[in-house]
Amino acid sequence: MIAHDNDAGRDGPDEDDGSPACMMHLVDPASGALSDEDPRQQQDLKRWRTVERERLIALRLAIPAEERRGLSDRIARELDRLLGDLSGKTVAAYLPFRGEPDLRFWIEGLSLRGATAALPVVVAPRSPLEFRTWSRGEPLRPGVWNIPVPAGGTVVTPDVVIAPVVGYDAACYRLGHGGGFYDRTLAALPRRPRILGVGYERLALRTIYPQTYDVPMDAIVTEAGVSTR
Repeated sequence: MIAHDNDAGRDGPDEDDGSPACMMHLVDPASGALSDEDPRQQQDLKRWRTVERERLIALRLAIPAEERRGLSDRIARELDRLLGDLSGKTVAAYLPFRGEPDLRFWIEGLSLRGATAALPVVVAPRSPLEFRTWSRGEPLRPGVWNIPVPAGGTVVTPDVVIAPVVGYDAACYRLGHGGGFYDRTLAALPRRPRILGVGYERLALRTIYPQTYDVPMDAIVTEAGVSTR
């Protein structure tokens, strides 16, 4: 199910973007599946994802700051409409990195709505993230890639996880920065939270060629609306 406010003026990739001819040999012609066991296919997929990450990050960094603020405001309104009453809920979000939607104002307002905000913390390479509580005015320290993380806070299991996307597809699979942190974290949590990917509509791909380790989002939220599986 895809529910966009409108599709007019969509500034997305061309129809062939996300499924270049050089990737077609990766797909099983009978099932449409992408093997996660063939070493050659895995190497080709890794190269393709690296190229797509660079292209999509450059695309979002090229958005003028004022336009990006407007897009972030629209994404925040879509989140409010989708999530509704958050009283008593713990919501894990993020602080922006390299042109990601800036939802800091929305995160800081969670306490006014009776919710608890949390931010992700990288504990170790190739390990699940920790989510630590944080509210406006509490100290932050530099984390991985110098992204600020809570200097204190309590480790929590969130009810809602809002994860930034580098790219996304119609099946709500998320292309991230390649560290695999969110996939490992979501697979390791004691209970599955509601998982929302957040990004700009122009970052859409036809497919990310999902693998068995890729965890789909419950929905993707952009300035244009909400896409669900």
